[in-house]
Amino acid sequence: MNRAAVVAGIGSCLPARSVSNAELTTRLDTTDEWIRSRTGISTRRYADQGSATSDLAVGAGAQALKSAGQTSVDVVVVATTTPDRPCPGTAPLVASQLGMTGVAAFDVAAVCTGFLYGLANAAGLIAAGTASSALVIGAETFSSILNPDDRATSVIFGDGAGAVVLRAGDPEEAGALGPCDLGSDGEGQDLITVRAGGSRQRLSGKAPEPGDEYFSMAGKEVFWRAVRRMTESCRAVLDATGTAIGEVDALVGHQANQRILASLADSLGLPRERCLGNLAEVGNTAAASIPLALDHAHANGELRAGQRVLLTAFGGGLTWGSTVLTWPVLSRA
Repeated sequence: MNRAAVVAGIGSCLPARSVSNAELTTRLDTTDEWIRSRTGISTRRYADQGSATSDLAVGAGAQALKSAGQTSVDVVVVATTTPDRPCPGTAPLVASQLGMTGVAAFDVAAVCTGFLYGLANAAGLIAAGTASSALVIGAETFSSILNPDDRATSVIFGDGAGAVVLRAGDPEEAGALGPCDLGSDGEGQDLITVRAGGSRQRLSGKAPEPGDEYFSMAGKEVFWRAVRRMTESCRAVLDATGTAIGEVDALVGHQANQRILASLADSLGLPRERCLGNLAEVGNTAAASIPLALDHAHANGELRAGQRVLLTAFGGGLTWGSTVLTWPVLSRA
């Protein structure tokens, strides 16, 4: 029998500290109206001093395990751009903190596409019979790499974590992940990046330029690349499953920018009201954005069992990816 990876549980975790647009205007040359009109964001969460990405990942993972009625899995995957340390990976610590010692655990680094790359990795391990269950977490503390004086990035990004539990099951049952379409283009590596801190900079023999230790993004150049790549990727998984765009009940795209999400829906020919998300409340949480949006939509009733759901993301690398599934019946932790 063909084995599929089936969504069995979901959870999320947000830091307590809420940072409003009004707070940002006290130190940046911007206004609440400017931020809302260009991004769709009104507030975001920042992790407190002394906390780390792993703390948020553990919180989301614990909720997802409880939702699935499980205490352990065979594999833990953490998708993050902001690991606790450059070495080792964050996933083994997260697994240990969740009471799982001896399980496989590894990080995925694909920036905002990280959660979908993590899903694809975990689904492949389940399909191959290497694992029967997996915990896939997207977790970020982007506030730790933002330049506080950079209006272009500081108003967009926030911290948070979201997670799903996958189990082995039948490809035809609700919750089974469809085919995953993944892609990359390394020629665009400088469009979304942190230039300092890696081997390229450390072995250059030169000190980093001021500001290179912070995250940077060429927003205008990223915009249309994101829309085009996500559109192509969505069409690929819809074609692979024989799903017409009119059969898609909900589109959950990476929560990057409201204008990107609207343009994506228009490009696909999908009514904008079928785009689900929580961008206004939490901002762009990179690898955490899709599972966070899924958990919140599930909790508030926007996402219901039996709905056909299309997931898609675009991020640094450049990377992109999509998958499709029928939303299952899930308990709430």
